[in-house]
Amino acid sequence: MADKPSIVFAHGLWADGSCFSKLIPTLQAEGHTVWASQHGLDSLEGDVACVTRGINHVPGPVVLVGHSYGGTLITKAGTHDRVGALVYLCALAPDETETSQQQQDKFDKTPVFGHIEVADNRVYLKESGISHFCGDLPEAEQKLVLATGAVPIADIFEQQMPGTAWRTKPSWYVIGNQDETVNPELQRAAVDRMGAHARPVDSSHVPMLSQPEFVLDVIREAAKSL
Repeated sequence: MADKPSIVFAHGLWADGSCFSKLIPTLQAEGHTVWASQHGLDSLEGDVACVTRGINHVPGPVVLVGHSYGGTLITKAGTHDRVGALVYLCALAPDETETSQQQQDKFDKTPVFGHIEVADNRVYLKESGISHFCGDLPEAEQKLVLATGAVPIADIFEQQMPGTAWRTKPSWYVIGNQDETVNPELQRAAVDRMGAHARPVDSSHVPMLSQPEFVLDVIREAAKSL
């Protein structure tokens, strides 16, 4: 399958690799090697290292796909010399001297952050907030997302390390017009700053689950560019 670019996914907060389950089988069937990073959200450095191991594991040129905080990860890990394209899904994309939190602080806080709690130095999404995270999914799928989500260490957005791949790699960005987790205004500003190919869609924060065919088309577009 090395004749087609590999696809490496990076999940965000309150999610894990299974959030890409509606994309992976189709991409595999189309001839791509696919890997979903299963990082623990224990530290930015550790999460980037996990994504980098995924890049090293797969063959050929790589399309990196990051959702939410996963956008920060592909921004850092994407400087790898075999990464040829970046796809951001309702994602953060901090600049070199900017943390994930600093990027978010430039825009109004979204509704989901009124439904979190900190315990054991981890930030949990309350059940009352799941509709602000993935409210366009059926109720059973929302409950599955809540039950399988990885929980970040409390200061994950404050951590920093070098790397700004979008300055040198072509980027695509799926904007969730109805996102109540990452402010859509942040997303549109990120597109402008990055010079990314904007692909807006009427979805919540999880277009890969609520609009998988749309997201697949964007990934295909990025892959064909290689």
